[in-house]
Amino acid sequence: MNATQCKMARVALGWGVRELATAAKVSTQTVTRFERGDHLKTLTIKILQITLEEAGVEFIAENGGGVGVRLRNKSAGQQRWGD
Repeated sequence: MNATQCKMARVALGWGVRELATAAKVSTQTVTRFERGDHLKTLTIKILQITLEEAGVEFIAENGGGVGVRLRNKSAGQQRWGD
């Protein structure tokens, strides 16, 4: 996950920096620093990624069209976001 994917995922979920920070148990400054491109520890980035994945985000790897994110299909038996 890169900084752009983090912000895209957060926005797709309707989360602000504060909501992601709370869910990931990190500071709001940590999320802000990552999204602006500052270097963070690999473990911290992994925690952010896992938090977003557990909330329903799928990260799309580089496939010729660039990296991205998408939300899992709710009708496929996945947990509902925001419940």
